[in-house]
Amino acid sequence: MLRHPTLPNHRTLAVLFKSCASLPSLSFGLQLHALSLKISLSTHPFTASALVNLYSKTHLPDHAMKVFDEIPKRDEVCYAAIVVGLAQNSRPDEALSYFSGMRKSGVGSTMYSVSGALSAAAGLAALEQCRIIHGHAVVTGFDSNVIVGTALIDGYGKCGLVTEARGVFDELRPEMSVIGWNAMMAGFAQQGDWNSVVELFGEMEIMGLKPDEYSFLAILSSFHNVGFAGEAEKWLSRMRVDYRLAPSLEHYTCLVGAMGRAGRLEDGERIAMTMPFEPDAPVWRALLSSCAQHGNVEMAWTMAKRLLRFDPCDDSAYVIVANAFAGAGRWDEVKEVRKLMKDRRVRKKGGRSWIEVQGQVHVFLAADRRHEKTEEIYAKLAELIQEIGKLGYVPLWEEMLHEVGEREKQEALMYHSEKLALAFGLVSGAAPLGKPLRIVKNLRICRDCHEAFKYISRVVEREIIVRDVNRYHRFLDGSCNCKDFW
Repeated sequence: MLRHPTLPNHRTLAVLFKSCASLPSLSFGLQLHALSLKISLSTHPFTASALVNLYSKTHLPDHAMKVFDEIPKRDEVCYAAIVVGLAQNSRPDEALSYFSGMRKSGVGSTMYSVSGALSAAAGLAALEQCRIIHGHAVVTGFDSNVIVGTALIDGYGKCGLVTEARGVFDELRPEMSVIGWNAMMAGFAQQGDWNSVVELFGEMEIMGLKPDEYSFLAILSSFHNVGFAGEAEKWLSRMRVDYRLAPSLEHYTCLVGAMGRAGRLEDGERIAMTMPFEPDAPVWRALLSSCAQHGNVEMAWTMAKRLLRFDPCDDSAYVIVANAFAGAGRWDEVKEVRKLMKDRRVRKKGGRSWIEVQGQVHVFLAADRRHEKTEEIYAKLAELIQEIGKLGYVPLWEEMLHEVGEREKQEALMYHSEKLALAFGLVSGAAPLGKPLRIVKNLRICRDCHEAFKYISRVVEREIIVRDVNRYHRFLDGSCNCKDFW
């Protein structure tokens, strides 16, 4: 065309950008972007939305946002491209911000912008945002769309509301594809509800749908979360033999995790060493956590070393193995781990916890005093610690990586971010009586906070749900659904 010569128009460029995104071919896409600038078509909505999609698919979200921000007249396709692109690139905050901007500017929604916003809310486990977008989908009529419905199931599932997810699923069941069934099974798997996962799997086959690798990943995840190693082995075998599907590294990771959780540490290591894949960091991290939980500190140290080969600055490896040594009272080894961290300039990643109140997210750090209700929060937390102490709560000092005085240890443990978020939730009325308090944490919840939350659920007579980096914890009447293993 250029040799003819005939200049491309906005539709030509859009098709070419789409082709570059599908290949993917970023280098040719950059040349096309330069051409679109030269012929003044880079800000045309048709061209720009395709360019936003290209940069999103090639994992350049900042480039995508720059292109979008330069569009003078944005339509619903432009907004859908940026919302979906940011959600797919793990930028949920920005995705929701653009979705909000779209609604404020009066631009109409599409099934893609709505599903993208739901995916972003799911990534944040932002329940209120999920509900708001669900309401918007009902008003706009997109709630009956299978793509939006699947995103709703995924969103509610990742927020821990499997009942709401099941309600959406049942309404759309006749039209639901295997992707929707997998999303529903994954929601149950996160809760460790393997019975519901297996039941849905059978119903899906009766409906004539063919299970795929993600169907089996949901099943194996559910067995991993409850430590049913035998069932995990059986289903992995069925996947290979009965369904002729090749298990991926993720499937083997679930099996290794289930073995570790069941205390079959040597079997888990054997599978990791003999599976048809090179073990990656999640495999060794799963075994490391299991070794630490079962008190096998020697094996934990071996797993930590293997994990650190992937990233010598992985703070989680040092923290988990140091906690294992501390739990065994082996303080010389704890000092050795801490020295190794210092020599490699590794710092423990800061914990963050957040809680949503009336659509607004409140974020807390450890010993945080920036909140306007700081005095009330700290007073409430002191009251809670005093009350649970009467019930038998004893701080788990081994969560501290160094030997300091008892007073210093108590203060350090007392002001963890998840405890502050919980205290704020209680003083702010984050949820009405009868409804659970929901907290999200960017790291693994520590054992002391886990123990404290079990007692606090008895004191306040409330259900407390914490989503940490590993799983959901549902605290009620002094116990947790994880059975103290995560």
